[in-house]
Amino acid sequence: MYIPPKYRQSNLEKVEGFLKENAFGVLVSRGSARPLATHIPLELERDDDGQAWLVGHVAKANPHWKDFEAHPEVLAIFNGPHAYISSSWYKEEEVPTWNYISVHVHGKIEILSEEAVLASLHRLVDKYEGGSENPLRLEDLDPKTLRQIKGVVGFRIRISEVHAAYKLSQGREEDHPRIIRELEKRQGPMDISGAETMRQMSKKDTG
Repeated sequence: MYIPPKYRQSNLEKVEGFLKENAFGVLVSRGSARPLATHIPLELERDDDGQAWLVGHVAKANPHWKDFEAHPEVLAIFNGPHAYISSSWYKEEEVPTWNYISVHVHGKIEILSEEAVLASLHRLVDKYEGGSENPLRLEDLDPKTLRQIKGVVGFRIRISEVHAAYKLSQGREEDHPRIIRELEKRQGPMDISGAETMRQMSKKDTG
């Protein structure tokens, strides 16, 4: 991914936080005939040695996984808020642009055992059920229901590279207050999220 220096996010702690909060990504890899992509949650985890991994699973009916062994080098793409930015919001004349956050993770994929897949599903469900009034626990499901695990293929990706682009109107800090106001006027989920991200960034920059 091409990232101009002023948009490159090199704070790994911040990027890891982003990946944990925006875990639904796109897994891209080579196929036998053409590139393949699957939209799935990919959870960031670290092992006892501190190595970072992305853990996920796909349906066994999805042919994507059949190319993992032949083409183990994969790319996972994660997107954050994004929004069109009108140059009419600037104090000086300029062309319009688009603000966005995007993270690309490169790594090597390997298939998990059924036992490891089940453990990863427990972690996944516990994470997302945490805020529920009556959280579901896999331990409470009937063994017959849990046998559906045989219908998925679990994997983990050993992370080798991370490239993060945070394009949030850097270089136009004096225009940030109006950009934030205009984004909030639109009331779109991405616009509001983008405005809040810019507001938090401005707070940190000003102390």
